Amino acid sequence: MTTAAATPSATPAPLIERLTDELGYPLVDLDNIDEFFSSAELSVLFFTEDVKRFPESNDVAVVLPELLKAFPTLAAAVVSHRDERKLQKQYGFTSWPALVFFRDGQYLGALTGIQDWNVYLEEINRLLAAEPTRPPTLGIPVVTQ
Repeated sequence: MTTAAATPSATPAPLIERLTDELGYPLVDLDNIDEFFSSAELSVLFFTEDVKRFPESNDVAVVLPELLKAFPTLAAAVVSHRDERKLQKQYGFTSWPALVFFRDGQYLGALTGIQDWNVYLEEINRLLAAEPTRPPTLGIPVVTQ
């Protein structure tokens, strides 16, 4: 899996780059996401978008390593800017930054923005205990007659 920084069009983000460069979090995209999912039962994808537009991504980049200490069975990856929007549509969240949780590659849920520590602990415990579900969809629902 790639450990290089984001695409050149993204604003440099040292706190996010630290996750991949220093802490060894994989950088995932559409080409290697299945490989990442197969490497751990419980996983979380960090969707950062551009830190100039969504500065809370820096806050989540600081909190994420601490969350992994609190949940040692959880594996984390940073989503490549190249495929972030495509994967965002697949997982149905509408706010940035986002942490999207999985069991065996199956969707459990998402937390968006920065949260209080207790909210993270409660919500992650709830998500990791939940059964996988279909991700919510974006857009207009299709209704048949």
